[in-house]
Amino acid sequence: MTIALWIVSGLLAAAYLMAGATKAFQSRESLQPKMAYVEDFSAGTVKAIGALEVLAALGLILPEATGILTWLTPTAAIGLVLVQIGAITVHLRRGETKLAMNVVLLLAAAFLAVSRLLGF
Repeated sequence: MTIALWIVSGLLAAAYLMAGATKAFQSRESLQPKMAYVEDFSAGTVKAIGALEVLAALGLILPEATGILTWLTPTAAIGLVLVQIGAITVHLRRGETKLAMNVVLLLAAAFLAVSRLLGF
C-alpha cells in the first residue's frame, strides 16, 4: 500500500505542480487558448488558483517525505478534492462535458486523503 500511495502522491504532485505553475506564471491571455475557463475569472484569481495548486503539490510530498507535520499531506489532498469539485462545477456551468481528467484527479486525491488519514 505504501508504494501505491507514493505513486499516487508523485503523479498528483507532478500534475498539480505543472498546472499550478502554468497558471501562476503565465498571463491569463496566454492561458485562454488552452484553458478557456480562465475568461470567467480575474487574472488574480487564476494566479491564486495556480499558487494554491503548487502549494498543494508540495504538501502532498514534503510532509510525508520529511516526517514533519505529516497532517499537511491529507489536508493538501482534501484541498485538491475541493479544487476539483470547483473545477467540475465551472466546467459544467460552461457546458463543457469533457470531465474525465477532473474526475480522475478528484478520485486520486480522495484516495490519498482517506488513506493518509487512516494512517497508511
